[in-house]
Parts: sequence; C-alpha cells; structure tokens
Amino acid sequence: MSSDGQGASAHAVVGTAGENALVVIPTYNERENLPIIVERLLTSLGGVHVLVVDDSSPDGTGEVADKLAAEDEAGRIHVMHRTEKDGLGKAYLAGFTWGLARDYRVLVEMDADGSHAPEQLHRLFDAVNEGAGLVIGSRYVPGGSTVNWPKRREFLSRGANTYARLALGSKIRDITAGFRAYRREVLESFDFDAIDSAGYCFQIDLAWRAIQGGFVLREVPITFTERAIGESKMDGGVITEAFLQVARWGMDSRLGRGKK
Repeated sequence: MSSDGQGASAHAVVGTAGENALVVIPTYNERENLPIIVERLLTSLGGVHVLVVDDSSPDGTGEVADKLAAEDEAGRIHVMHRTEKDGLGKAYLAGFTWGLARDYRVLVEMDADGSHAPEQLHRLFDAVNEGAGLVIGSRYVPGGSTVNWPKRREFLSRGANTYARLALGSKIRDITAGFRAYRREVLESFDFDAIDSAGYCFQIDLAWRAIQGGFVLREVPITFTERAIGESKMDGGVITEAFLQVARWGMDSRLGRGKK
C-alpha cells in the first residue's frame, strides 16, 4: 500500500545483510531483553548497525548496552546515553539525528522487547529497495498477525488505527506500528524541532508527515509477538494525546492546513 507522490528512486539503498542501515532501539529497563534482541538482529542481518538509545535505565540497561558494544569487534553496536526519560518520540529523534550525521541510508525503528522479529526486517528492506520512502511492518495487512497479545490491547490498537484512517483519510492499516524503516531523505524532510508527540501519536505523526511530503509508503506483513519479559510502557495519557492530535491533524487537512 502506498501514497502517490515523488518518493525516492528504486535503486537499492540497503544491502541484503543490512549494509547502510542503522536500527535504532530505545531502551528503558530492558536489561534482560536487550542482549537477546541484539543477538537475533546481528545473526539475521550481519551487516546492519545498531544504536541503543538508553534513557538512564535504573536497572542497568545502559551498562549492558556498553558491554555489548565493547564485545562487538566489528563495531556494529553503538550506544547513546540520555540523562532523562522524556518519551519514545524524543529517543527516536535523538537516534535519527545521530544516524543522519553518520550517512546511514536507511534508519529503522525497532522495539527492544522482542515484539518485532529481526528475522523479518529484510521484508522492510526489500520494500525500501523497491522505492518506498517509509515502510511499516504491519499487523493488519494480509499475512500480518499478532501472537500472545491480550485481547484488550489488540482491541485498542485496531480501534486507534481505524480512528486514524477515518480522521486522516489515510489508507494505512497500521499507522500506529513501531516497526518501520525510513529512507534518510524522508527523515531529512522533517522539522525535528516541531515534533513533540510520543507513543502511538509519534508513529502517526511521522507517517502523516511522510504522506504529506509526497513520499511513497508501503506496509509489509509482520508477526507482532507480545513481550515475554517486563511490562508494556504504554499508558492512557499517550492514547488520549493521540486521539486529540489526530482529530486536529484531520481537521487541518480538510481545511487545507498541512503540517509544517
């Protein structure tokens, strides 16, 4: 599924082993999950680089990340330590800024908790190489699925996506999804200083900016697996923020006032 518009040319920008790509993994209290997901990622795509963005986790996740980086002789693992916990969106923007400054061609969002399968990341890369500017790993397109997800959480997720489609007039079925790959040109077109959304809203925000920028969007099917270790960090405040912001963006779009 895509939006009409300019997009980037269809030449390959990321190698089959993940060369030229940076996977940004925000962490807060993920010391048990982080080594598992990084090992899976580097085993499935040996050429990809990883940036762990840790928000001063009190459980020592940052130290675990430093140890992983020190032990990686290939220099594929990098760590950013942030001094405050101010949301998923800010962590990703910090990671994107770091990656853009180092000439990566594709930047990826991936959770640390194992809900996104690194073994399926090649599907997103294939779509990027076919010309997409933003590729979303989708639970809700044919072939997509969820595993061990509480029915209440799935109900909220499907409801949020339906609401966003109706409010924004978008055809994206999983616009709240957090497993995605961006060509650098898409991120370079955003004004990071103007982005202050978080959680669900952050994902919708960036996808909506890409749509309004005329970039090609695609969804590819993935399997979303509920975390086995730790607890979800999503809360009601983030959901309320998304509801109100999406309503405003939809109204602005209908009145001809696009995002800046």
